[in-house]
Amino acid sequence: MVQHVLVAPDKFKGSLTAAEVAARVSAGLGVPSVQLPIADGGDGTVDAAVAAGFSRIAVEVTGPTGERIPASYAWQAGDVAAGPGGEGGTAVVELADASGLRRLPGGREPLTATSYGTGELVADAVRRGARRVVLGLGGSACTDGGAGLAQALGARLLDGEGRDLPRGGAALKDLARIDMSGFIDISGVEFVVASDVDNPLLGPHGAAAVYGPQKGATPGDVKTLEAALARLAAVATATHGLTGAVEHDDTPRAMGVAGAPGAGAAGGVGFAALAFLHAELRPGIDYLLDLLGFGALVEGARLVITGEGSLDEQSLRGKAPIGVAQAAAKAGVPVVAVCGRRTLSDAELKDAGIEAAYALTDLEPDTARCMAEAGPLLERLAARLATVHLREA
Repeated sequence: MVQHVLVAPDKFKGSLTAAEVAARVSAGLGVPSVQLPIADGGDGTVDAAVAAGFSRIAVEVTGPTGERIPASYAWQAGDVAAGPGGEGGTAVVELADASGLRRLPGGREPLTATSYGTGELVADAVRRGARRVVLGLGGSACTDGGAGLAQALGARLLDGEGRDLPRGGAALKDLARIDMSGFIDISGVEFVVASDVDNPLLGPHGAAAVYGPQKGATPGDVKTLEAALARLAAVATATHGLTGAVEHDDTPRAMGVAGAPGAGAAGGVGFAALAFLHAELRPGIDYLLDLLGFGALVEGARLVITGEGSLDEQSLRGKAPIGVAQAAAKAGVPVVAVCGRRTLSDAELKDAGIEAAYALTDLEPDTARCMAEAGPLLERLAARLATVHLREA
């Protein structure tokens, strides 16, 4: 029996989607292969789920700065018991699609960007009858503590005069009360947050301090957002029965839900998922590999080929190729990687479970040409890989 090669890469950001990478690698190998594009919860997660057999559900939602935009989530019916009047099944929602940095048409808006559109995707999935919602967090444009997500699901965030707050993180400084009376019915729905971020909501390692500058926040903006998120956590504690943040001498200290690892993911959307959706936090790549059926596909494989645009120090912190390598090791299948460029040494790769890595820059040192011609170069790279790792005994 001819053993197959499992091609399970993440995207090459800026040049090829994960599906395109898988197709190009398979084309260059010249041997039987199975393609499984993957993602770790960030940009490309819905595409990976669709490639694995999920359906794509298109929804018009609110972008991070209030404009209406087309977005989608992945849907698999029938695998989870349906609720009354619903289909049942699993929805995979990617925050980056509705509320990501790539959705900002005119630059970054750290104080006013909202996660409202992500909440609209979740609401659509729940109304469809989903009994499991997987929320991939990554690439967020907002630092609103998930306030927009909660608002889209029916929560009212009110100031001291009982008026609804505008959207965005900075407005939370005026939060006085959270009214959950109109919140969508999520009884019987399991929520899973797929993210490898372990930051708390507040403090020097929190959402505003660590990720705010990446979204255009100045030092002054970071202080504003930190105070606003602390207010959200404190009010949630008082009005929503959470063990959240408390204040001593006007100094917010992260505790309970606000201090949980992952509460700071996606500008604090992790906090809202924990607080209002009672979500379970799971390592992004590990959970998604299970969801996409990696375990069944790796059985009987002779080799797994994974990869991403850049294999570097960040890859070692739970990124997709490392998760693939760890999962393949459990099945006793060797792993090699392809990438646009790499800065990891052979020893670092082997420690991570990757036998070898092949970079486009091995063929073409001009990085601009690597980006522009990534597809054909990847086919050539796969052919080179095959001569080394797929020779018949």
